[in-house]
Amino acid sequence: MFTPDDILYEDNHLLIVNKRCGDLVQPDPSGESALEDQIKAFIKGRDAKPGEVFLGVVHRIDRPVSGAVIFAKTSKALARLNEMIREGRIHKVYWALTEATPDPESGALCHYILRDGKTNRSRAYDAPKGDAKQARLRYATLGAGTNYTLVEVELLTGRHHQIRAQLSKIGCPIRGDLKYGARRSLPGGGISLHSRRVEFEHPVRREPLSVTAPVPAGDNLWSYFENL
Repeated sequence: MFTPDDILYEDNHLLIVNKRCGDLVQPDPSGESALEDQIKAFIKGRDAKPGEVFLGVVHRIDRPVSGAVIFAKTSKALARLNEMIREGRIHKVYWALTEATPDPESGALCHYILRDGKTNRSRAYDAPKGDAKQARLRYATLGAGTNYTLVEVELLTGRHHQIRAQLSKIGCPIRGDLKYGARRSLPGGGISLHSRRVEFEHPVRREPLSVTAPVPAGDNLWSYFENL
């Protein structure tokens, strides 16, 4: 559930929050409470707004993933941010704890992602296949422990489960991600994939903005790697 402590950045146009593992960004058919509605209710109460609160979802991250999510508080900001998303002008950096160290330890990955709607799973292929979409990212190994490695990922395209599928494809499934080959699950069903940083030009003020999301609290392994 959202709390004011989850706010990483806010002004009249934008709100960036640190999503917790397990939270929905937007409502889905399950009918469960989602961040979008929780934040609207919070703003309505905090600012004593008499009418509807405008809040636009700029991008989503998967339910088991944590980290920075951008919302727009005005229609002008939402339109400009949507355009920036389409043009690849919002820079997204993720941290992943993987069960193996990539070889080579840094580089770029290009696969073709094919989504299976029935299983809500994506598969990464080395060559074009049917309706598969090209998926690209850059990665770098930041540190390694006994069982897990911290990998930083710069997302260059935005495909379904892209990071999860591509890292699994190279033999580096993400901690807790049973769907993509991890050995065991984590309490609460989350996975160790974190939207670490978003960087972009402010849609109204036109100034550079960089926001970093602290790793999930209460997870000793995340704390270890964040403090390396």
